[in-house]
Amino acid sequence: MTVSIELVPGRCEGHAVCEAIAPEVFQVDDDGIVQLVPGGDHGAETALAAVRSCPVAALRATP
Repeated sequence: MTVSIELVPGRCEGHAVCEAIAPEVFQVDDDGIVQLVPGGDHGAETALAAVRSCPVAALRATP
């Protein structure tokens, strides 16, 4: 199942928990803000685990 992942503007604090869990989907840039990796596997269980693990709820996943 593929999901849509949304970045909540202004909420990311650069903890990089998402990147540590799912580096194929998330990357924290030089400014400390999460970005989606183009072509990343947004349906992977690890991507959903990363969304749920964000300490500041900067990510949302919808079907």
